[in-house]
Amino acid sequence: MKICVACSAGGHLSEIKQIEEYYKKHSHFFITFKRLDSNELAKQNKVFFVVDPKRNPFDLIHNFIQTFFILIKEKPDAVISTGAGVALPALFISKLMGKKTVFIESFCRINSPSFSGKIAYKFVDLFLVQWKENLNFYPKAKFRGAVF
Repeated sequence: MKICVACSAGGHLSEIKQIEEYYKKHSHFFITFKRLDSNELAKQNKVFFVVDPKRNPFDLIHNFIQTFFILIKEKPDAVISTGAGVALPALFISKLMGKKTVFIESFCRINSPSFSGKIAYKFVDLFLVQWKENLNFYPKAKFRGAVF
C-alpha cells in the first residue's frame, strides 16, 4: 500500500507526524507547503511542495494542477490529511481517482468545525475527530481521541 500524507506545514504537519507509526509501515510521501518544518521533513522523507492557495482562486487552481500531477505520478492507494490548504485538492482528486480518503479534524477545533473539515466531511471515506464535541458538527464521524 502507498499512502499520500497531505497537510499544510506547521500545526497540521505536527499533528500528522504524531500518527507516523501508522503510515510509516507503508510506502508513503508528503504533499505540503515549503516552510522550515517541511524543509526538515524533506531531509528524510519524500516530499512534494505545492503552492499555498491562501484562499486565492488562482493559487487554488495552481495547487489543484500540481496536486493532480503528483497523484498521477505517485499513484497512492490512500490519502490521509489533517487539513488546510493542501487537504481538499488532494482528497478530492484522490476520491475521483477511486482512492481511499481519510480526514482528521484538527486538534485545535473543539467548538467549531474547520473550513476544510466542513467540505471534506461530505465526501471522504473516513472522517475522524479528536474531540467528542466535534460529533455535534460531524455526526457520522468517528471519535478516536487526540493524536497528541
